[in-house]
Amino acid sequence: MIHPSDILAARILVVDDLEANVLLLERILHAAGYNGVESTTNPRMVADLHGRNHYDLIVLDLQMPGMDGFEVMENLKVVQPDSYLPVIVVTAQPDHKLRALQAGAKDFVSKPFDLGEVLMRVRNMLEVRLLHSESLQHGKELERKVRELEASRETIVRQSDELRRLYEQLVCEQQVTERLLLNVLPSPIAERLKLRSDLIAASPPEVIADRFEAVSVLFADLVQFTRFSPGLSPERLVAVLNEIFADFDTIADKRGLEKIKTIGDAYMAAAGLPVPAADHAVRAAHMALDMMESLSRFNARSGYGLQLRVGIHSGAVIAGVIGRRKFIYDLWGETVNIASRMESHGIAGCVQVTEATRQKLGKPFVLEARGAIDVKGIGELHTWLVAGRDTDAPG
Repeated sequence: MIHPSDILAARILVVDDLEANVLLLERILHAAGYNGVESTTNPRMVADLHGRNHYDLIVLDLQMPGMDGFEVMENLKVVQPDSYLPVIVVTAQPDHKLRALQAGAKDFVSKPFDLGEVLMRVRNMLEVRLLHSESLQHGKELERKVRELEASRETIVRQSDELRRLYEQLVCEQQVTERLLLNVLPSPIAERLKLRSDLIAASPPEVIADRFEAVSVLFADLVQFTRFSPGLSPERLVAVLNEIFADFDTIADKRGLEKIKTIGDAYMAAAGLPVPAADHAVRAAHMALDMMESLSRFNARSGYGLQLRVGIHSGAVIAGVIGRRKFIYDLWGETVNIASRMESHGIAGCVQVTEATRQKLGKPFVLEARGAIDVKGIGELHTWLVAGRDTDAPG
């Protein structure tokens, strides 16, 4: 919105080669309240004066010797290349009016001067000029704000991309952590472990431990592997154990047992935990026979003659997680000790089970009584050998 005081404060340059015309126009404008009026009778100075003073309006006579008003406007376009010339031309030639407008002038005043016409056209021109300047300023402000918004948007996009990248990295790391946990811990135990507050804060450790009343524990050992291994390179030794135990892991998954750990050339698994299972003994016996068959296939592939000794006992155990950085899910109790003795006191190529386990087995297993054996630290136990599976029975 243009205020009247802004119009009267406008800077105006009067250009005419006749001093009388200059004085007349200055007197008319001063009388109307315009204070910023300047003048020149030299048209060649107009462009330089406007370049220094940036007039809001130039009242320009068209008919001047040496340089007419049209040439002056061409020079002004060099000083003000935005093509908006704040010029009102003064002319007594009607045919010059259209030509002047085409040359860039914004209005005209006819000679001889009419006081009302001069003041009306000057005021109208200044209003348009000041509105144009205000619009340009507003446009520049809008452009600045647009640039700021664009820069802000680019910053937000960069930050968003960085947050997305960090989030994806965090998700990936969490997935790796969860896979590692699942590789060493049963799934339900891994879920409980992730909720432990002592893993992320300095607080007393939260114990993860459970008692299971009905579990079958399986121990398996590669017979005389220590005599066999010196003939192998370190790489081959690890490759052999990895191939055998990887097959055992597959069997454990298939039969529903939880692998507990490997110790050297020994393998430990359990059925009935961490999720209880009524057929825990049956699962363990099936796994034991599957392991025997798997080792036979390995021997056929490799040309080796390795043998397996397996022991199983059923009973109650304590199970829990040990460690704060390197975790292990382990078992304790007499059932574990007896199962270990069943393996160590067993026969190469056979699966030995206790009476407690035998009572939970039926078809399709073929059981042979081995009789009573003296087990170190435990005493006499009646044991059985799982000789195989009845092919006519389901299982």
